[in-house]
Amino acid sequence: MSLASASDVSAPTTKTKLDPATWVWAGIALLVALWGTSIVMFGVPGLYIPAVALVPVVYLALILISRG
Repeated sequence: MSLASASDVSAPTTKTKLDPATWVWAGIALLVALWGTSIVMFGVPGLYIPAVALVPVVYLALILISRG
């Protein structure tokens, strides 16, 4: 057996499916990473402008929650 032998490599037999919670956490991690990138690129405006842009979204979500 050498280091480049094809017999040493085993192919996966089954595919694993990710549960929805994994996708949610991956999405949250992506948003935090993008927000951090905007802070690095633009400084303080990169910190507060995305938060200010989400104010109408949160306001609408609160209205929808309160209406049942």
